[in-house]
Amino acid sequence: WFVGNAAPSFYYNVVGGQERSANYAQGLVKLDSTLGISELIQSLQQQLDQAFPGVRVLVRQLEQGPPFPAPVEVRIYGPDLERLRQLGEEVRLILAEIPDVNHTRASLTEALPKLELILDEEEVRQAGLNKAGLAQQLDAYLEGALGGSILEGTEELPVRVRVSAQDRGQLAQIASLDLVSGDQRVPLTALGSVDLIPDIAQINRRDQQRINTVQAFITAGVLPDQVLSRFQDRLGELNFDLPPGYRLDFGGEADARGTAVVNLLSTVGVLSVLMVATLVLCFNSFGLAALIGGIAFCSMGLGIGALFLSGYPFGFTAILGTLGLVGLAINDSIVILAALREDPRAKLGDPQAILSVVQQGTRHILATTVTTLVGFVPLLFDATGFWPPLAICIAGGLGGTTLMALYFVPSVYLLMTRKQWKQVQGSQTHWVLAT
Repeated sequence: WFVGNAAPSFYYNVVGGQERSANYAQGLVKLDSTLGISELIQSLQQQLDQAFPGVRVLVRQLEQGPPFPAPVEVRIYGPDLERLRQLGEEVRLILAEIPDVNHTRASLTEALPKLELILDEEEVRQAGLNKAGLAQQLDAYLEGALGGSILEGTEELPVRVRVSAQDRGQLAQIASLDLVSGDQRVPLTALGSVDLIPDIAQINRRDQQRINTVQAFITAGVLPDQVLSRFQDRLGELNFDLPPGYRLDFGGEADARGTAVVNLLSTVGVLSVLMVATLVLCFNSFGLAALIGGIAFCSMGLGIGALFLSGYPFGFTAILGTLGLVGLAINDSIVILAALREDPRAKLGDPQAILSVVQQGTRHILATTVTTLVGFVPLLFDATGFWPPLAICIAGGLGGTTLMALYFVPSVYLLMTRKQWKQVQGSQTHWVLAT
């Protein structure tokens, strides 16, 4: 358990950021088995919500993919804080009505206790103080002042001096602090009153603009894209429009996925050049390299088509699966072309020889394809819903590209070598007649 702060970033996509937060706690649960994890999370979420209705309890599991604070985020930009707060509350209420949304929050409606000091300016002047000096002394009392350092091994650690944690945590003790004015000590209560009031925790900015971030936390096992699509449809039904000077965009899983996709695609150009260069050097032919490139392009369409038929959205894992599919899909085609180039008569374009080579390699290609597909079967039944899109893209595309390797590639190769084979047949006929 971690009380007052979040767990350290022990996993690559864990989002921290909670430090010295008295209203926050986090617990980690290690399970012996992941079977039925979605059902367990959903049941636990319902029980905790019923047991603690005044607390926002989020039951989530560690997932794969890019990190994000909340699965669904709506970011509203604008100049006026009060108007931003109102718009955020309207959006939050709409989000709360969407099915599979458990909890919602808006950054500008998160009020935390704030220490308010109401000063009597006349008393402050008579005490020989000013607001700036008074604030500096209170900051030194409560936050501390550097009083030196100690050397531990080879590391120098600063020493911060401040009042005890018990005194800092009680309003009466803070109000009884004495301030120094020359040679005199003046109690804080003589200069004004101290009180705790609810106030906005912080004013967030993004791209130098004020922002109100509305977050939605969803039911375990439900894809964020599905909830976001329902929310966007609901905004259209309500004709929700922002006033001039205000705008919104979407964050959460969609934004993190987009950033990750951009990072992935930034290397596609270099990798494509390397792949084409490798194929050209391997086959010593731009035509065969183009044929392999066509298979790779078709494999992407087959993978996305299989994903469309399955009903899953095109998300981050689907993109990973599509990129991985390209490497797997061209293997069978390369094997077929290599076998055709090794056979003397098939290399020249003999249809019978090409047929014989393909028949001999069919069993091995089908065996490797089937074993690869079987390896992805467990991911198809993943209860979290995260891995099935990746497995569907690879499995669906690989099955189609295997058929293309056995039928399409030999057919195109036969067309490419048809002229050469006719020349060979013509020279053989001329030699027979001459003999």
